[in-house]
Amino acid sequence: MARSVEKREGHYAGRTPTPPGVTREPIDKNLDRLSYILDRSIRVPGTDLRFGVDPIISFLFPFAGDAIGAMLSAYIVLVSVRYGLPKGVIARMVFNVGADFAIGSIPFVGDLFDFAWKSNDKNMRLLEKHARGKGGSFWSDWAWVVILLGIVALSIFGLLALIVYAIGNIDLRAPFGRP
Repeated sequence: MARSVEKREGHYAGRTPTPPGVTREPIDKNLDRLSYILDRSIRVPGTDLRFGVDPIISFLFPFAGDAIGAMLSAYIVLVSVRYGLPKGVIARMVFNVGADFAIGSIPFVGDLFDFAWKSNDKNMRLLEKHARGKGGSFWSDWAWVVILLGIVALSIFGLLALIVYAIGNIDLRAPFGRP
């Protein structure tokens, strides 16, 4: 039984109660839609198992697909900062993205992990639970997320450089007995 994105508005349970006299703006529907497409858009017929295009892209394009998924997930984190999330929640969201990329980059094991670890879904639940309202962020929140995402980006480029270095140092002549 598939539900449209519009009917799923506010489906993440556990949102902290709004103080009296304060109105909350709804979470950006585009973030929810992107999360839905990446993590839950495809249902396995006859079951309640769902997955999105993120594991498919990662399977079809090893490492590059995981990097694309990490960039899309980073976009969700960046937009989420506007809602005044605590720094600990921002760190958890970046951890979800980093773990998805790091473990998802491992051939075969990472592909299975991508089907189970839905980092965007986890991040949307954190956003729903801890959002204080649009415009509730401070410059320090932005600095914090830039630092954390910078660390993840450096890890991605470092891993890519390590792979390129390892491939470049493979000596194909040695197994055939040539000097």
